[in-house]
Amino acid sequence: MKPTLQLKLSQHLTLTPQLQQSIKLLQLSTLELNQEIDRFLLENPMLEREETSSGSGEFVAPPSASGPAGESGGEAAHDEREAANTQDAGDASENGYEEGETVDWSSVGSAPSNRKDDDDEVDFQEVQAASTSLRDHLDSQVALSPLSDRDRMLVRFVIEALDDDGYLHQSLEELFELLPPEFGFEPDDLDIALAHVQQLEPTGVGARTPQECLALQLRALPDSPPRALALVIVEQHLELLAERNFNQLKRFTGCNDVALREARDLILSLDPHPGSRHSGEDTRYILPDVTVKKIRGRWTVQLNQDAMPRLRINQLYASLLQQNRGHASGLSGQLQEARWLIKNVQQRFDTILRVSQAIVDQQRQFFDHGEVAMRPLTLREIADQLELHESTVSRVTTQKYMATPRGVFELKYFFGSHVATETGGAASSTAIRALIRQMIDAEDRKKPLSDAKIADLLGQQGIVVARRTIAKYRESLDIPPVSLRKTL
Repeated sequence: MKPTLQLKLSQHLTLTPQLQQSIKLLQLSTLELNQEIDRFLLENPMLEREETSSGSGEFVAPPSASGPAGESGGEAAHDEREAANTQDAGDASENGYEEGETVDWSSVGSAPSNRKDDDDEVDFQEVQAASTSLRDHLDSQVALSPLSDRDRMLVRFVIEALDDDGYLHQSLEELFELLPPEFGFEPDDLDIALAHVQQLEPTGVGARTPQECLALQLRALPDSPPRALALVIVEQHLELLAERNFNQLKRFTGCNDVALREARDLILSLDPHPGSRHSGEDTRYILPDVTVKKIRGRWTVQLNQDAMPRLRINQLYASLLQQNRGHASGLSGQLQEARWLIKNVQQRFDTILRVSQAIVDQQRQFFDHGEVAMRPLTLREIADQLELHESTVSRVTTQKYMATPRGVFELKYFFGSHVATETGGAASSTAIRALIRQMIDAEDRKKPLSDAKIADLLGQQGIVVARRTIAKYRESLDIPPVSLRKTL
């Protein structure tokens, strides 16, 4: 076949570096965004944080008319149009300004910051005290005990074998095989060492089973009839108590309802994981991106200023670049990257604000009446309303949080599947979960509601839900089945 030349006209989309950065920033959480900005601050001398608090960087909701015209070009095409709308007219020149133009670098784009002035008072409540691990806590008690060095070494050997909850899962025979034979230890020495460990605080540490853990805690309590009955139940009939088989328990122990209830309450007051308080897990705090307040009868979304970084162009380097226009090509590129970052950060928060306000407008009944008034909502509805791509809304609602009078929620919380009603409408799965929780909270504990009964009660309200769907929703709420909710 003879090779030929021909012209072909076609359209294709090119993801510019600015568009790629805009998409990346949009899907980052607040913590990840600050980490990304810190990286830019280290790599780009043209960029700096704005330390002084000023109102120039505050965001306001953009008018709906300024949104994109449509999404015929797909997700990336829409994002390209959004990024193009944020380009400054002065970006056409290589250095970001026109020839002979006097540039006021202090007014070149800024974005908000959670940094405080050096004069601000430090909130010492934010400083978290170092926690003591379980092994350190036990070792400190062993160091004060009147044991010989040989016995103290064995006790610490057993402590090292405990897990984070304080349990000893290895058998003493297995531990004995790990001991150096030259020390001449006997198997009984490990039994004595374990007994010393089980006398340490927290009570119950060193147990090998949950039954032994609870029994150790009961034996440490003052003698009383409920304690004696609870000890019998824990050592001999703990499975029956877990299954709520109260009739069998009363028959085997010979007690009445009052005594069994007191013993059960005593057992429930014990800690089956005595070492968990020393696990050292840090508490994770959520910094909401937006807040919701009712202003003049309308629920309004505002950006959280503490979550918004304030950025600006470094005036010193910008002045040097202006004075040496033809000899600082590297700084010129870094200036452009800095301006891109500032504009993309602004665009990120503008988009979060628009999507959040649209969600609040759709779910205003939730803010007035709670979860039972949550309506079914999909990403497509918000995308169509704001003329955004559905995947853009998905990025905005992932790991972004909203502080409301009813609590702090991830934006994705307000989206959910729907269940048909007899009237032809639809009920949100979130509202159904709220109804299930209300029914179970109000049920008779002696005769709790089964999943089938809950489905019947919802059917009487016009909400058609299958029993297996009720079971799935109940499990998602961490509510045990009917057999485990029954009480005396």
